[in-house]
Amino acid sequence: MIGRLNHVAIAVPDLEAAADQYRNALGANVGPAQDEPDHGVTVIFIELPNTKIELLYPLGDDSPINGFLEKNPAGGIHHICYEVDDIIVARDHLKSTGARVLGNGEPKIGAHGKPVIFLHPKDFNGALVELEQV
Repeated sequence: MIGRLNHVAIAVPDLEAAADQYRNALGANVGPAQDEPDHGVTVIFIELPNTKIELLYPLGDDSPINGFLEKNPAGGIHHICYEVDDIIVARDHLKSTGARVLGNGEPKIGAHGKPVIFLHPKDFNGALVELEQV
């Protein structure tokens, strides 16, 4: 059901410093910052030959990233994102296996302009999983 790894998301306490580190120390192709108000984050995507890294920074006081950074002040891996062909089929299949979809279970539009859902980390070995329809 899942396809390729779309990205690994890293929550960071300083978005510009993290972007500069990838740009200058690692020589990566770093995209522009973009606010995602529906998800409470500002993101920067780093393009790699085989996938992407998504830097996450809180957007507002209600951002889910705030709690993550309180527990992990230096930042850290927040979630992994896999591609799926049909988000509804994937969601319904996962729910039939007992997996929990976060939120109200309905896809939201993600940073790439495509539908996404998140799966409860307790159902996936402690990893927050995002699925993105391609």
